[in-house]
Amino acid sequence: MNKPVIITVAGGSSSGKTTVVNKILKNLKEHSIVVIRHDDYYKDQSEMTLEERKMVNYDHPFSIDSDLFYQQLCNLINGKTIAKPTYDFVNHNRAVETETIKPAKIIILEGILILEDERIRNLADIKLFVEADEDLRFIRRLKRDMIERGRTLDSVINQYLSTVKPMHYAFVKPTKRYADVIIPNDYQHDVAVDLINAKIIAILNK
Repeated sequence: MNKPVIITVAGGSSSGKTTVVNKILKNLKEHSIVVIRHDDYYKDQSEMTLEERKMVNYDHPFSIDSDLFYQQLCNLINGKTIAKPTYDFVNHNRAVETETIKPAKIIILEGILILEDERIRNLADIKLFVEADEDLRFIRRLKRDMIERGRTLDSVINQYLSTVKPMHYAFVKPTKRYADVIIPNDYQHDVAVDLINAKIIAILNK
């Protein structure tokens, strides 16, 4: 089996990474593709109380089980099926349920810190960084966390100011220099996605 095409999609919180991923998927329906989200690899914190888990800095690289992520990615590359962890954002902890992921020709890795690990960068064929205005990202995050994750207005604001924003400048934004393509999500990005898809096809046809 040939090595699958590995695509990393990084960028700040609520920058539009998922939108870009979905557009890539839409245009490559005839190919086998899997999407692995970095968020699902937050470390298990069952030994903590819920209040303690709420205080964890989830925007720091140490919050991610990077070794498990790398190991499972290598297994997929080598044609092995994995039991991917899943994450419960309401309870701030790894869920009991796992998701069976089979090898595919295209593997998309999505997450704010996906380019922070050199091992992942070295495996990637195409490295993307999605960029958006800071105010727009905050508004998107506020709406998402309150509607989808049951967070309060105050908790979202406090988390953003105490960890999300400072960690973005400390760890996320610096990884932009590793990207092959920087996509401004404030505007339409169909041209960028079309070029990326053409590159994916070219790699597959080698």
